Amino acid sequence: MALRLIYPPRCLGCGGLVESDFGLCGPCWRDTPFIGGLACDGCGLPLPGGRPGEVARCDSCLADPPPWAQGRAVMLYDGMGRKLVLGLKHGDRHDIAAPAAAWLAEAAAGIVAHGALVAPIPLHWRRRVRRGYNQSALLSRGLARQLAASGIMDCPDLLERRRATPSLDGRSRAERRALLEGAITVTAAHRAALRGRPVLLVDDVLTSGATLSAATRACLRAGAVTVAVLALARVGKAP
Repeated sequence: MALRLIYPPRCLGCGGLVESDFGLCGPCWRDTPFIGGLACDGCGLPLPGGRPGEVARCDSCLADPPPWAQGRAVMLYDGMGRKLVLGLKHGDRHDIAAPAAAWLAEAAAGIVAHGALVAPIPLHWRRRVRRGYNQSALLSRGLARQLAASGIMDCPDLLERRRATPSLDGRSRAERRALLEGAITVTAAHRAALRGRPVLLVDDVLTSGATLSAATRACLRAGAVTVAVLALARVGKAP
């Protein structure tokens, strides 16, 4: 109680007072573009309309299906969603990881296979040293705690980024794929444990899907039975 008086709970978005730790105030909650209703079963992009239980895919996933089986995202990368992601990614806002993991667990309902290995998209070691942490690993660790009853296993070092890659911003899908080809691999220590297991890959933002595709192909080549992907934010527009 004394700590609450000295350090009252603050909104993750605006810093205003809230009733519980790691929460959003009413206005910030309304300004956060959470994805609800019908969403693409492949990439999590929100879709118009929809009926209860309907499974649909966006035009992009129909034209060029991703290598993973299913994908989900918590929110759109816009407004408060973008602010939260950037705070976690570049602002050293580790306090965002815990509530984000709870949101991820809710979004993952229906795509998490029992006994899955949960793994983050890796950073190249130079970038990890500069930043001091991997934001996707913070998310995957929190998600594994949320889904412990599902028999999943947190595997933060399942994948490694063997070489640094330049920024993918502004590049075509073909260029992104070429730059990432062979850049992500399964670590030798986990190859045996991966064979025949489902995998759930976690990232902070899903843009074109090039990085998640490279990681998915690495898992499938190493013997994963299936791969699903989960992102905190999806780049795209509301329907």
